[in-house]
Amino acid sequence: MNRAIELTVWLGLLVAAPAVGQTRPQTPPPPPPGVTPQPVGRGRETSPPATTSPATAPQPAPRRPASQAPAIRAATPAAPAISRADAVSAAGQETAPTESQLGVPVFPGARFLRSFDAGRGQRYYLFGATASFAELVAYYRTALKERGDVMYEEPPIHIFEVGRFRDETMAFPPGVVVKDYTWGGAAGYLVPTPGASPDRYPTVIQIVPVTGAR
Repeated sequence: MNRAIELTVWLGLLVAAPAVGQTRPQTPPPPPPGVTPQPVGRGRETSPPATTSPATAPQPAPRRPASQAPAIRAATPAAPAISRADAVSAAGQETAPTESQLGVPVFPGARFLRSFDAGRGQRYYLFGATASFAELVAYYRTALKERGDVMYEEPPIHIFEVGRFRDETMAFPPGVVVKDYTWGGAAGYLVPTPGASPDRYPTVIQIVPVTGAR
């Protein structure tokens, strides 16, 4: 509003100000009706100056009441849109699933990291562990009473399939996958949560629920 008022004042000053550089004398305008011009000599005037009759005197323009003055409205900025990423951040972190929801045990001390959509109504859940790859494989062989299979040797990945895989309704077989994230001198799996301690895990457990937990 202040800038709008300042702009109006400056425009008024520019219109009312005389043009710069006009030095040529101007021809006086003819007198209004009812006014007798008086000659002006070099010396003293010999007769009093004529006055304008009240009937022909210009009348001031009527002033507009303050209540009828045009209002100057300041533009109100629109509220910033909230992106979907900001809304997800405000919602907080995911809740760790329980072992009953997963249908398999979680290695003691393992930390829930995050989950992902696997498709076809399935999700898989990641847990970080400070134990070594060999320790985790040995634990799940005992807990699941299953030897499992070596999926890859470089990098080391071991899979334990638990439950029946249905190709027509599933994207991943239910079970546990253990992966070594220190292979080849790697520093470990980086935790996606800022400021987490520890911020990296040497081994990661991937669990696809047996019971179809979401």
